[in-house]
Amino acid sequence: MNEKNISVLTRRDFLRRAACAAVGTAAMTSAIRDLRFMNAAVAQSNVTDYKALVCIFLAGGNDSNNMIVPTVASEYGNYSSIRGANLALPQGSLLNLQIPGTLPAPNYSLGTGPGPSTAGNYTDPAGHSFGFHPACPELAQLFYEGKLAPLFNTGTLIYPITKAQYSDVTKRPPQLFSHADQVTQWQTSIPDRPPLTGWGGRCADLLNAANTNSTISLSVSLQGANTFEIGNAVSQYAVSTSGAIAMQGVSGARLAALTNILGLPYPNLQAKAYAGVAAHSINTGTLLNTAITNTAAANYWTNAFPSTIVVPNGGGTVGSSSLSSQLKMVARLIEAGNRAAGSPTNGFGMKRQIFFCQVGGYDLHSGQTKFNPLNPVANDINIGAHANLMAELSQSLLAFQRSMEQLEPLYPGISSKVTAFTSSDFGRTFPTNGVGSDHGWGSHHLIVGGGVKGGQTYGKFPTLTVGGPDDTSTGRWIPTTAIDQYFATIATWFGVDSGNLSTVFPNLGRFATPSLGFMKAP
Repeated sequence: MNEKNISVLTRRDFLRRAACAAVGTAAMTSAIRDLRFMNAAVAQSNVTDYKALVCIFLAGGNDSNNMIVPTVASEYGNYSSIRGANLALPQGSLLNLQIPGTLPAPNYSLGTGPGPSTAGNYTDPAGHSFGFHPACPELAQLFYEGKLAPLFNTGTLIYPITKAQYSDVTKRPPQLFSHADQVTQWQTSIPDRPPLTGWGGRCADLLNAANTNSTISLSVSLQGANTFEIGNAVSQYAVSTSGAIAMQGVSGARLAALTNILGLPYPNLQAKAYAGVAAHSINTGTLLNTAITNTAAANYWTNAFPSTIVVPNGGGTVGSSSLSSQLKMVARLIEAGNRAAGSPTNGFGMKRQIFFCQVGGYDLHSGQTKFNPLNPVANDINIGAHANLMAELSQSLLAFQRSMEQLEPLYPGISSKVTAFTSSDFGRTFPTNGVGSDHGWGSHHLIVGGGVKGGQTYGKFPTLTVGGPDDTSTGRWIPTTAIDQYFATIATWFGVDSGNLSTVFPNLGRFATPSLGFMKAP
């Protein structure tokens, strides 16, 4: 009897082969996706106008339940009783949303109190009325001017989901309430598969062909590496709030010597590639710093970006604002992006730009307000850590919008060509945990710019009832609008055509309404 060679597959061999197979499959999937992007990019190369997107990521999970609050008596009553004494903002302090153009005009700019209590109050088609957090008079002003639109209860979704379906884990995104996972899902808009790119990066890949003579990347980050701007073809370029990020301790004669060394011929391919990358980085930094000198004067912006944040209602003064500094640099880069590249204008010659900003501190499990149960004072609800963040967001967004309006004489229409929008890990629980709020799901967000159909709200406001139709069971709102719809509406305005929306947002077809209507016609 002849013996047969039997190959025994050990556990280690099995894992090794499985890993190789997985790498091969991932590489093939990536290659197919890359080909789709290259084909799509050719179709998107006919862009002739200028547009910019500014993503403002509120890291930690913003408590949007206090950013915008219902003011109808019955709804406010639910809000007040469930949020509790330490979180419920007093109704009299809320900044009521007023219909754009109605008189008398609200006095939001003073930041000393609410808008009108009756005349011209905005009511949505479902009969709801709302007020902004008392630390946000600038946001209320932008709403009145028709330049800001709130979007209600949006979040990560695989498919539309109801409360009855929530218990089925296959119907909801994985790792809900986890910071790391939800940040990734918000920035990729692909919650149900391993992400390779961010949705901003995919937009950049499609539209980069429009930037034929540009000198810097279409994707610029003010907060270092991020998932949102990862693309297959376009690499994100990080800058600081003062300009290009330079090598420490290398300037003058040292920089000149290093530049000469990098320009030498290198027979080793790796050394040659490294020298090329380093030289390109130095040259790009020089070009960028030269381009933004036009806006270097401290008094260039007539509506100054706040260097410190004064919180209304006696909240005091907060130190230097990271968000304000980031948005100021974005404004400077937009100004440079609209100038032609090369001498004599020394601009970037851009048609499309995408920016990423981020500010932290929103994970307020405690210390959200100044309320002290041992010595309760009503105004203490209006101040505290969350009020500080809301004031920073409000004042920075107004300054940024005013900066775009200031550029109108130089670049007509520019204030309608730049759209800022907020993102965050998730919303927060509606009931208090006693000292703050915990990780939630659906949340409200803001879209700002002259291209926004502002002065009205979008999406469905949740039923403010724990255990109600919009609640998982603990005051975490089940999103009624997917982030795919939110971002696809913005991407369409930005120039991604209907044939390529599914390339950028693979799950968009699962939702009935791909456009939410909050942007004006492209």
